[in-house]
Amino acid sequence: MKNFRKQSKKILITLFLLIFSTCIFSACSNSAESNKNVAIKDISEKISSVTDVSQMKEGNAEKLKKLYNIDSKEAEEFILYTASSNIKVDEIAVIKVKDSNQIENIKKKISKRIEKQSTSFKDYLPKEYNLIEKHVLKNKDNYVIFIISQDAEKIEKVIDESFK
Repeated sequence: MKNFRKQSKKILITLFLLIFSTCIFSACSNSAESNKNVAIKDISEKISSVTDVSQMKEGNAEKLKKLYNIDSKEAEEFILYTASSNIKVDEIAVIKVKDSNQIENIKKKISKRIEKQSTSFKDYLPKEYNLIEKHVLKNKDNYVIFIISQDAEKIEKVIDESFK
């Protein structure tokens, strides 16, 4: 009888631990999964709420390719805002990458654009050059985020909040 109780206790404890750990793992994976599906449209609306994008041009796949050499096949979806004139450097891009293995490659392509803009504006327009120097280039989950703007901190903050 004592052995039966001991075995029953061990089985119950093992079952409890198994159920508990399964719940913990599934709770963690669900929250991470929900972060990966942030709607680009929602991010765009939040950006518009903290900075005036009406003075910027909204980019398409052709512009994405021209500026960053990023093929639209590499992106599931994206938003792109660029300066309306060639004497401004403002750019905002949020790219949802199809393959997470390509994130670093996409960031390298954007870095080339940053270098090119830095070279062009360094002696030409120092104020614009300073904006380039304070750029944001990072990723969250499968999203690559690139910002050159006087409102970069505000924009970055609302984008980060989108992933919470």
